[in-house]
Amino acid sequence: MTTKHTAQRIAQGRGADKADLVLKGGQFLNLVTGDLVASDVAICGDMIVGTYGSYDGVDEVDVSGHVLVPGFIDTHLHVESSLVTPYEFDRCVLRHGVTTAICDPHEIANVLGVDGIRYFLDCAMNMVMDLRVQLSSCVPATHLETAGAAVTASDLQGLMFHSKTLGLAEFMNYPGVLNNDAACLEKLTLFEGRHIDGHAPLLRGQDLNGYLSAGISTDHEATTADEALEKLAKGMHVLIREGSVSKDLHALLPIMTERHSDRIALCTDDRNPLDIAEEGHLDFMIRTAIAHGVPPLVAYRAASLSGARAFRMQDRGLIAPRYRADIAILSNLEHCRVANVIAAGSLVKENDFNKRRMVSAPGRESVQLPRLSIDQLRVKPHGGNQHSVIGVDAGKIITQHLKFDLLQDETGVQGDLSRDVVKVAVIERHGKNGNIGTGFVHGFGLKQGAIASTIGHDSHNLCVIGANDADMIAAALRLSQIEGGFVVVHNGMVLAELALPIAGLMSDQPFEVVRDKLMLLRKAAKGLGCTLPEPFLQVAFLPLPVIPHLKISDMGLVDVDQFRLVSA
Repeated sequence: MTTKHTAQRIAQGRGADKADLVLKGGQFLNLVTGDLVASDVAICGDMIVGTYGSYDGVDEVDVSGHVLVPGFIDTHLHVESSLVTPYEFDRCVLRHGVTTAICDPHEIANVLGVDGIRYFLDCAMNMVMDLRVQLSSCVPATHLETAGAAVTASDLQGLMFHSKTLGLAEFMNYPGVLNNDAACLEKLTLFEGRHIDGHAPLLRGQDLNGYLSAGISTDHEATTADEALEKLAKGMHVLIREGSVSKDLHALLPIMTERHSDRIALCTDDRNPLDIAEEGHLDFMIRTAIAHGVPPLVAYRAASLSGARAFRMQDRGLIAPRYRADIAILSNLEHCRVANVIAAGSLVKENDFNKRRMVSAPGRESVQLPRLSIDQLRVKPHGGNQHSVIGVDAGKIITQHLKFDLLQDETGVQGDLSRDVVKVAVIERHGKNGNIGTGFVHGFGLKQGAIASTIGHDSHNLCVIGANDADMIAAALRLSQIEGGFVVVHNGMVLAELALPIAGLMSDQPFEVVRDKLMLLRKAAKGLGCTLPEPFLQVAFLPLPVIPHLKISDMGLVDVDQFRLVSA
């Protein structure tokens, strides 16, 4: 910024000079007063300089009949889980009014380490939307799984002052925080005074107090209003989540009041292109909340201003002079219908995406499986008929620790299709040790075949569920051939697949291609009897040993509450 630029802003704000761009004839929602204001909005460069008046512009856009609101801020997501590159994510969600996204690239970091984080930072410098990066705090997430890489405090120190870095990403290893793990303390101390994102499912009482005392200020894992209210009362910003798998919006609607609105924000954590096409992104959350009685002022504050404040971005979240010119132009306020978007002072056009400097994606040929045989998928008996089984509920990543009486024979413990108990295996795919963890899962409804994924939070080993071992092996081998992704197999035949060759996490194709292939995958999974609306991301969360209660890694079943491995 130079004195010339400052002088231009002052002159254009006063109306002494024509503004670079004026949005004329519409109304804007004032998120401070709650008023709908009939006014022009004047923009100089990437900054709003004029409201509450009439302005002339070098360029003018007629927005008569429309309502202007600040561009939306997705406060927590993992771009990799949208299954596309940051560039395609840009194309996909900006049209839904999301002008800022705060991402944690720990998915790619768990596969590629610091190189994965650098890739995201490089992409963020060349996007139409403003992608901000939180530096991944837990790579690997725990000692109970095998990741492809490790990221230390010294690794993070070299990236923490990058212009696109906000702070430290979600601190998932909350047991490590509470038990003063040395590596955890080193990272927390390094980022003292900067934003540290939280991840504290079901954490309450004095343990929550201790967690917050580490300098952590936000949380997206609240699943009940009661839990969220305790976190609000203790000074946290609660990020209300509604993604493709984790759906907490309806449970948290009671906290979406004007009294709480300065401490709540919205996030997706994460939505895939098919769900975005069918429902929307943050715009879907806004219209859903309003339809269930949340005042528009509260919903739109949560979508922008409150998120900006929570993450210390003081330059955005209002339509007012000196704020960044990120604006969603709505044809309908209550239904949050986005007609056009202004990003950094420019009306977004499809050709803008063709002007970006592209960064080559790393992480090809990252799926390195051990030699596989059916014998390796055996679940060994442990002396009793009662066996631990992962219980899955649609729309939740919290799982239950169930117990089932299961039959045993010379080949090991057997699943029970009549009671919806099928086998699950996690296969180490980074070429480190060839571990294979086996167990059982309830809740998919699978009657035949197998479903497999190389997205397996957070270490991203290959996770496969199946009604028979042969199809599970076939599914795993097919993923190795296509460099990772999703696959559905029946009788050894591939029914549907989506290749994700970038680190086994992201497609190299446009988001429209990913969307269409996800449709075919869902149809194929349903044909196997699967009853879950989003089976592939539910498979991907089975190996996440920082979310209660029972999970599975390449090392075996994990009792998350006790934070230890247990027998199947």
